[in-house]
Amino acid sequence: MRKRLPLQAMLEVAIFAGFAMLLDLLPKISPIPSISISLTMVPIFIVAFRWGFKASFISGLIWGILQIITGDAWILTPLQAFIEYFIAFAFIGFAGLLARFVQNAAESNQKFKMSLYIIIGTFIGSLARYFWHFIAGVVFFSHYAEEAGQTAIFFSFVTNGITMLSNFIGCSIVIVLLLMIQPNLLKMYKRQTSWKRAS
Repeated sequence: MRKRLPLQAMLEVAIFAGFAMLLDLLPKISPIPSISISLTMVPIFIVAFRWGFKASFISGLIWGILQIITGDAWILTPLQAFIEYFIAFAFIGFAGLLARFVQNAAESNQKFKMSLYIIIGTFIGSLARYFWHFIAGVVFFSHYAEEAGQTAIFFSFVTNGITMLSNFIGCSIVIVLLLMIQPNLLKMYKRQTSWKRAS
């Protein structure tokens, strides 16, 4: 029988997805329309390191749905929307696979290890998301590549690669600094786990 998320986790999943949506409405650095640099994934990564994969997967999915509901999504076809706003955003949750490692390092006051695991987890979540944007770019946005005189694969790889790396670096710096200053942000996961085991 699968464990259900605690009520607090479910509340945070929704709240942080909304926070990510609010950040997404702020101006971004966009050298060209295909590249967007921002810190909007930070709230989902926080959920990932507090509650793990399942919670952050759902939080990312909600964020993607909010993009569509608010009209902030760039939709060409239903399949493209599904790939870029359901699958891609949910896959940010793969950062949560490192939650236990981040938790243990924080609990042991091993700040270097904690920072390293945060960076690795943030990279995994970023790569997982932008893999799907890369696929969508090749399949649905090839006309932009043609206008630039490039192949669809190369154009999508470069634009999504620059976006992914820039966002990964920015999010990693913010999350590491935030959790170095306030490591107590990670403790709720441990308390809930211990409580559930004891009950």
